[in-house]
Amino acid sequence: MELRINGQLVTVPESISTVLELIHHFNLENRMIIVEQNQTILEKKEHEITKVKNGDILELVQFVGGG
Repeated sequence: MELRINGQLVTVPESISTVLELIHHFNLENRMIIVEQNQTILEKKEHEITKVKNGDILELVQFVGGG
């Protein structure tokens, strides 16, 4: 399946069906992350139930601490 993630065309396994599975695929589950799918920001509770499909446009934004 091809997705556009943060502006880059990325191929991921077809077995990934939800946003949460995508987050796990990229090992981002332990990070504070905001997900936008097709110009809609998802709440964290929606990650598990929101389906991803070929051609989706996603933004995965991580918060990084610093000072």
